[in-house]
Amino acid sequence: MRTVIQRVQYASVTINGNIKSSIGTGMLILVGIEDRDKKEDIEWLSKKIVSLRIYDDENGVMNRSILDIKGDILVVSQFTLHASTKKGNRPSYIRASKPDFAVPMYESFCKELSSQLGKEVSTGEFGADMKVELLNDGPVTILIDTQNKE
Repeated sequence: MRTVIQRVQYASVTINGNIKSSIGTGMLILVGIEDRDKKEDIEWLSKKIVSLRIYDDENGVMNRSILDIKGDILVVSQFTLHASTKKGNRPSYIRASKPDFAVPMYESFCKELSSQLGKEVSTGEFGADMKVELLNDGPVTILIDTQNKE
């Protein structure tokens, strides 16, 4: 699983002109899934995300987690995170999983992340044409790929 985690002051997902989800202070997480991802990756990644100390403490040092600040999370599926641009100018998405594998993995990731966070995470809609709006705070943007855990 490949993620782009953005610390946000707010974020929302709009589909067909209607807001599907929105959050205040927290994280916008873009997630791409590939066939070699496993349940263990979901567990490891979820725990890692809620433990990331990317929020300022009283001294202005990034020393607090999303759990500490009681923030919200918005998860958006994004197969383009697995784009390969090695050949030509049209990206290849061959590493991105097809929906029959990716949808259950995405749903499991959202469920595990909700469990780790202690409240429901907001989501986009898998496969939909989504408009994502956010105010990146910092900016703070973290990339995590479960295939590179070390």
